[in-house]
Amino acid sequence: MGDLSSSWVLENPANQVSGKKQGSQLVIPRDSFQNDTRMEESASHSTTNQSAESENQFPRVEFTNPAKLKRQSLRQERRVQRTLELIQQDKETDEQMQEAAIEKSMSFENSVIEKYSIWRRDYERPNADAILKLMRDQIIMAKAYANIAKTKNATSLYVFLMQQCGENQRVIGKATSDADLPSRALDQAKAMGHALSLAKDELYDCHELAKKFRAMLQSTERHVDGLKKKGTFLIQLAAKTFPKPLHCLSLQLAADYFLLGFNEEDAVEKDASRMKFEDPSLYHYAIFSDNVLATSVVVNSSVLNAKEPGKHVFHIVTDKLNFAAMKMWFRINAPADATIQVENINDFKWLNSSYCSVLRQLESARLKEYYFKANHPSSISAGADNLKYRNPKYLSMLNHLRFYLPEVYPKLDKILFLDDDIVVQKDLAPLWEVDMQGKVNGAVETCKESFHRFDKYLNFSNPKISENFDAGACGWAFGMNMFDLKEWRKRNITGIYHYWQDMNEERTLWKLGSLPPGLITFYNLTYAMERSWHVLGLGYDPALNQTAIENAAVVHYNGNYKPWLGLAFAKYKAYWSKYVEYDNPYLRRCNINIDE
Repeated sequence: MGDLSSSWVLENPANQVSGKKQGSQLVIPRDSFQNDTRMEESASHSTTNQSAESENQFPRVEFTNPAKLKRQSLRQERRVQRTLELIQQDKETDEQMQEAAIEKSMSFENSVIEKYSIWRRDYERPNADAILKLMRDQIIMAKAYANIAKTKNATSLYVFLMQQCGENQRVIGKATSDADLPSRALDQAKAMGHALSLAKDELYDCHELAKKFRAMLQSTERHVDGLKKKGTFLIQLAAKTFPKPLHCLSLQLAADYFLLGFNEEDAVEKDASRMKFEDPSLYHYAIFSDNVLATSVVVNSSVLNAKEPGKHVFHIVTDKLNFAAMKMWFRINAPADATIQVENINDFKWLNSSYCSVLRQLESARLKEYYFKANHPSSISAGADNLKYRNPKYLSMLNHLRFYLPEVYPKLDKILFLDDDIVVQKDLAPLWEVDMQGKVNGAVETCKESFHRFDKYLNFSNPKISENFDAGACGWAFGMNMFDLKEWRKRNITGIYHYWQDMNEERTLWKLGSLPPGLITFYNLTYAMERSWHVLGLGYDPALNQTAIENAAVVHYNGNYKPWLGLAFAKYKAYWSKYVEYDNPYLRRCNINIDE
């Protein structure tokens, strides 16, 4: 009876013993007990109360069917067998887990793991800066009591507390943990504790102390905000400033270019080179820059990673100031097999204010006032947003020349536009074989969830924008763009650009820059390329995926932290610096090295 399932009950548990004597007692499942119609139950409905009482005095004893007993026996055997199987499975699982744990422990490396590993020595003492924190807290408390003492004319106590604050500060110095503190630090902490105890006995007032702490907190917050603004201003200033070594490089190159008479030799282009410049069967690149060193990295990285360097032609356009330096550099450092063309933007006679809307705007007095007058100061008070759009590159026509590619290269069908702050890591020749499906611009999209959509760049409160464009449309990146110049001419893309640039005369549709008008001009005309072709953010994001960077065909240092500046992230700089020839005499003469 002890082996019965809980779903079975005895009909007459009180007579269990007598049941054993008389034979097999009736054992009925709960469900059948509720649903069965037995003869005794029907008889009890047809008899009197007397028969019911006699039934209670003489309980029913019924015998189970032999077939039911057999089924019960088989069911019990199956239960036992299933239990044994489960136990065996558990044993096998436990053994597998033990073997895996032993194998893992055999290969476990107990060396220091990453920066925040629990195996670091710092964790042997969890409060490694307890004394340092205590002394800093004491300084804050002492200053609060000193201010109260000053208001209550307790001059001697005020002087004493300030002396203790100074002593604490001298002991702390530049320490970052208790290990950096001198041996007398604990004695000084005790002395300050004694001073605070005296101040508390004489001046303690909970309400007054709370007011002082609140005032100190507000003062600290204002100080932090001021430091943030100063930091933003200095970063923007450093990003705009042309480093002295690069300025030296341009001057040295330009001087030698004229001294050695190369300007006269370059006045006549060789016919072979001119044929390559206009050969649509070759791979053509457009680079518009005034930075000689940055441009050289773009060219070097492209050529060194190209499978057929002889088929690659680089069209470099710079300004009048840097033209001689750029010509000199690529004359003495011409990459093997590849073809280099250097042009001066001032030689493009068709590029004038009557034809080019943005050039007319750049020359206007209103835009110069926007940049240079007191209403929009380029100062700390201007903040990050205003300073960003006062970058000199927005006043340079080199930044807008990308919208005139068919005019600059009338004989070409396709051209790959590259910014000067990129590094090429793979052969880019396959880009010319990409089917752009009738689109004009091939680019990598930059939108992720709600980030970098059209509403980030354009003013959708203006009906001219909201009625013509989707605020949620995905943005894309300038920096590596494949342009189909045949489609460009067919769709009159430059005309579209001029239309919207004229509409933005008052800068009400977008702020300055080339990306917003690019998004508008190539709206619904941009082919989304694979993300691995172009990875962005090396100039502002310190937490990029390292694998994505290493697998990218092109990495882009967009942002303020350019690789040729001291601001650059150290972990990203190696991708750029490995294409710089630091042994070059001009670079050595101007002290350009990997640490600059």
